[in-house]
Formats: sequence, structure tokens, C-alpha cells
Amino acid sequence: MAKDKVVLAYSGGLDTSCCIRWLQIEKNLDVIAVVGEIGQEHGDLQKIQEKAMKMGALDCRVVDMRKTFADDFLTKEIAANGLYEEKYPLISALSRPLLSQYCVQIAHDTGAKYIAHGCTGKGNDQVRFETSIEMLDPDIQVIVPVREWDFKTRPEEMEWAQKHGAIVPTTKASPYSIDENMFGRSIECGILENPWNEPPKDIWKKTVDPADAPDTPTTLTLGFKQGIPTAINGEEMDLVTLISKMDEIAGENGYGRLDVVENRLVGLKSRECYEAPGALAIITAHKALEDLCLERELLHEKSLLEQKWATNVYNGQWFGPLMQCMNAFIQTSQRYVTGEVRMDLYKGTCTVTGRKSDYSLYDYRLATYDREDNFDHDAAAGFCELYSLPAKTWAANRRAMRSKTSAKANTQAKANAQGLSK
Repeated sequence: MAKDKVVLAYSGGLDTSCCIRWLQIEKNLDVIAVVGEIGQEHGDLQKIQEKAMKMGALDCRVVDMRKTFADDFLTKEIAANGLYEEKYPLISALSRPLLSQYCVQIAHDTGAKYIAHGCTGKGNDQVRFETSIEMLDPDIQVIVPVREWDFKTRPEEMEWAQKHGAIVPTTKASPYSIDENMFGRSIECGILENPWNEPPKDIWKKTVDPADAPDTPTTLTLGFKQGIPTAINGEEMDLVTLISKMDEIAGENGYGRLDVVENRLVGLKSRECYEAPGALAIITAHKALEDLCLERELLHEKSLLEQKWATNVYNGQWFGPLMQCMNAFIQTSQRYVTGEVRMDLYKGTCTVTGRKSDYSLYDYRLATYDREDNFDHDAAAGFCELYSLPAKTWAANRRAMRSKTSAKANTQAKANAQGLSK
């Protein structure tokens, strides 16, 4: 009798390697491992695939997800200026629904009843995986070995792996927990768990130390079409290439390091470091172009929505109905966000030094204080009078009420004084 199948989001690390054997032994399932190529720094993907097959996986599929990630996820992230708690660009929170989408698709293709992941019960990723899977196909059952197995420490897990034939990394484990994709890196654990400790220099991989960056600024122009970055210094390129190039340029100038304390979905605070040179530079430029091209009320309303958007993504709601509606609004807002932004990257900073667009709402003749000024100053008096009318009415009313109350109090005080004199 054929076994039921489970699709496992697989990275080749300790946890997911143990997951392969655990799912076979404890659940009697055939495992189809899925490795996503999303621009992370990794070893040989073929070797990761071979390792899964040696452990008895029914199949191990290595899927290049970079174009889908860029076109379907990062374009929306850039359009939304998505910074969680107004601090850092979403990185892991965007890759989890992407991986979930592919796992569900492969489950459908292979007739798998289950999907499994290797996330811990303390983090956000478990929610992102499971919520995404359930939104895409509520009939698929999710298995989370890490929440079920008995071993709680890394040495216990290593001992189990050795006993049950799980092929796990043999190199010395990093003290940090690192997640990476083409939009950046997140680093936590180890010495970083004390928020007073300064981040060690060895955690940074995409950026040079700002003190060691070039002594002259690197100036570049980033071109956008309908909110999507499409060119660097006039050279057109696809988004995957552009992000990689921006990572390289900004990283060489020491830009893109963040050290934050954030609020996790599961209720605790977490200290994490992020390294996202290209992402931060792109979002900085995109914001500057929106300032030029978006009408005031739209710009203000969108800035409020952006925080809700980022929180929803962080909380694993990528495929939810609210996200669909917010994305529709944001996409519409990008219709005329087309133009160029000039930036200086210098020793850990990114400074916008110019922006231009055929759709610019900046009118020199209205803004200038020179002779070319055609702003109607005579209209300002009436505008100010009408604009301040509600406040003026309020102030007059409150002043009258205070006077009335004061007069009443004085009358009462006099009456009291006369009563005492008698």
C-alpha cells in the first residue's frame, strides 16, 4: 500500500534534515523536499538535493523562485515602502508566503495530503507558513515536527540525527540564526540576545564597515516606471539584476545596516540586526519620487496604509482579503510614479540629491519666491480667514464661556462675602 506524501519546505540545515527522517519514522510518510532558490547565500544546491535523496526522500525539488519573488512580491513591497514598525524592509516575512505557494502547488501536483516546515514554536515564521498554506488550500494538513518531537536542545537533536541516519551539517554551528534572500539578511541569537551588546563585526556580510568605505560619495540615478525600479544610471535591467546591483553598490559604501528591537507576532520583543543595502536604497528613492508625483491627500493616506500593509505582511496575511484590497489601492497609486531619483551613497548614508518626472506635481512658478512667482498672494487672505474660521469660532465660544463662568463666580463670591458680614 502506497504511503501518504508530505511536502517539506527544506533548507538542508539541522532542523529540516531531522524533519525528513522524523516524518518517515514517526509519521510513516513519503517526503518530497522543496528547496527554494530566492537569492540566499548557500552551499551547493545540488549537494543539498543529493543529501535529501540519500536520507530516503521520495523526491527533492530545487526551484528557482527569484523571478516570481521579484515580480510578484518585491514589486508590491517597494510600492508600499514596506518597513515593519517603520524600521526595516520585510525580508523573511515575504519569502514565507512565496515558499508556501510553491509547496501547495507541488502538493497538488503530487497528490500530497500534508505540508511540513521546520519553524520553531517561538517565532513568526510558523504563523506565516501555516496561515499562508491554509489560505491557499484549507484542506491540506500542516505538520510541524519541531513542535512535536521530544528533543529540545541542539545536542539532543544532533544525537537523534546520528542515531536515525539524518545527514546534518558537520561544520561548527554559527552562534547566530540567519535568514537571507535577495532583499536582505536577518541576524539574531548569540551575543545579540542582550540588547546592550554591540553587534560583532563578523555578522555583516553584504556591507563594508562605514569607516572603511570609500572617502568620496558614489552618485547614482535610479529610474522607476509605475513604481518599479527599472534602471541604474540609465541602464535598463530586470528587477532581480537591479536589486543585486544596488546591493553591491550600497554595500560597498557601508549603507544598509540596522540594529532594532521589534515586536514579534507571538507577543515577545526580539533584538535583531538586518542588512539590506539595496532594499533600503531602493525604498528611499521610491519615497522621494512619490513625494514629487503623488497628490497630497493620496500621499498622506498611503503613508498611513503603508504601516498597516507592513504589519499584515509581518503577521502572515499575504494571501488574506485585506492584503488584496490594500495591494489594489497601492498599485493604483503607482500609475504615475515614473521618473528618476539621484542619490549619494557615502560611508553608511544614502542621501537623495535630486528627483525628476514628467508626472511631477512640483510647479516651479508656484513654489518660487523669485520674479517668476505666479502664486496668487491676494487669495491667501481669504484662504486664511476661511481655514481658521472653525478654530476662531471655537476660541470665541470658549472665551465667552470662561467670561460667563468668571462673572458668575465673582457674583457668588460677593454674595458670600455679604452673608458673612451680616
